[in-house]
Amino acid sequence: MSYETVDYSAADGIARVVLNRPARLNAINTQLVADVRAAVAAANDDPDVRVLVLSGAGRAFCAGYDLDWGTKAEDASQRAMSGQWDPVRDYLGMSRNVRAYMALWESPKPVIAQVHGWCVGGGTDLALCCDLIFMAEDAQIGYPPARIWGEPTTVMWVYRLGLEHAKRLMLTGEALSGAEAERLGLASKALPADELPAAVTAMARRLATIPLNQLVMSKLLVNQAYENMGLRTTQLIGTVFDGIARHTPEGIAWRDTAMREGFREAVRRRDAPFGDYGERPRG
Repeated sequence: MSYETVDYSAADGIARVVLNRPARLNAINTQLVADVRAAVAAANDDPDVRVLVLSGAGRAFCAGYDLDWGTKAEDASQRAMSGQWDPVRDYLGMSRNVRAYMALWESPKPVIAQVHGWCVGGGTDLALCCDLIFMAEDAQIGYPPARIWGEPTTVMWVYRLGLEHAKRLMLTGEALSGAEAERLGLASKALPADELPAAVTAMARRLATIPLNQLVMSKLLVNQAYENMGLRTTQLIGTVFDGIARHTPEGIAWRDTAMREGFREAVRRRDAPFGDYGERPRG
């Protein structure tokens, strides 16, 4: 199967979905959201597939939303409405993205996230909606838009971490290394980057030996426990708050800085007090 922003292949019971915008560090745009959802559906429609692996091409798993595209698109939308913001229109649009990320969670077949490089902003929604996370030890996963101009729409941090760590990461926007993510239980395993693909493949092959009906039932049992904790309600609030965060006085000022001076400079100023991420990711 062919997609514009995703590479898809399937063999030996394993479907591989590779985010493929490496020049943009696999940053999220409308087409990537659609392609991920379609690829997940294709894997679930294939009777020979038992396990999915989600990874990223190039230097990063996913550097979040493509801010160069996103800030311009949002500015153009607001100008078309004479400077007004329609929160319901915003919610419906962002909900489409949440539904695509949650296609990984809702996939009857288990999904393994293979995370290297950066996994920030919206990229964390993709990773955290998977069932298992394997990371390179030096990978970075975090949600810096929580500092300004966003909230995590799937809110999976709350459900995959304890209270203290979820609050710390969502309040500060700080990142965890792969090694730290494993220590806190966010990741199943952290390995040297060159060993990561083999470790993920080994796990996927082991899972592929289990009858599909067993895999589906086990995943449904665990997922249902989290659904009953209020996951869907939390995501509704998170998606609404994300829209509000992008339209506070501070959020609009940040967007204007990005439009005027470039998103790299806007991100640099946002993250400078925290001194994190080294070379600036695009999310």
